[in-house]
Amino acid sequence: MSNIRTAFENGKAFIPFITCGDPDLETTGKVVRAAVEAGADLIELGIPFSDPTAEGPVIQGANIRALAGGITTDKIFDFVAELRKDVKIPLVFMTYANVVFSYDAERFMARCCETGVGGIILPDLPYEEKEEFSAVAKQYGVDIIPLIAPTSADRIAMIAKDADGFIYVVSSLGVTGVRSEISTDIGEIVRVIRENTNVPCAVGFGISKPEQAKKMAALSDGAIVGSAIIRILEKYGKDAAPYVGEYVKSMKDAVREA
Repeated sequence: MSNIRTAFENGKAFIPFITCGDPDLETTGKVVRAAVEAGADLIELGIPFSDPTAEGPVIQGANIRALAGGITTDKIFDFVAELRKDVKIPLVFMTYANVVFSYDAERFMARCCETGVGGIILPDLPYEEKEEFSAVAKQYGVDIIPLIAPTSADRIAMIAKDADGFIYVVSSLGVTGVRSEISTDIGEIVRVIRENTNVPCAVGFGISKPEQAKKMAALSDGAIVGSAIIRILEKYGKDAAPYVGEYVKSMKDAVREA
């Protein structure tokens, strides 16, 4: 049984996404700790992949930088084991099916279990094909976090009924990235989710400003931010931790008001 639900127990959750190894793992560790200190409720750790189809240019850039720096899945697991000595909030991985498949799904889930990673988000894994990983994930107490997109219309109920951990509501069509406005009817998607499950749901893709985070958290159980944080890392590199901490605090404060 994963601990993901605890992220949603004290009101609305703020969930930052951080690519492991961009610019290096030491910086990733500092940034994660700064985010936790600033009030992050759960952290999504990105395992870099050479062809991240769901990502916009900002997170693609982080993947390229991390891979160029020699990051591997094994190094990330070792890093998380170290992180777990003092980071107690829920952690989930975000990566691609090929990363898990090439590492060996059973070995991957076993290491998630060992290192206290409660869930995994695979944006390229269609709901209909999740069986390939879900049985082994369940065996090790790892939740496969489903994504529900604006195009999921007639499948929302089916996906929600079967969900574990939390549900990632994709705010907009297309790839990840900062957007000036989110026009999807999130309220309607969340209404259908609530009718079918009590698993919490958080909204991601395109959120970068406190007012957007507040608005999305008001409609759901939390807000997820990736590209805006990766931009800070891109700008400040090894010195990014305090800036990320400051940003996370502003977003968490906004989400608290929702």
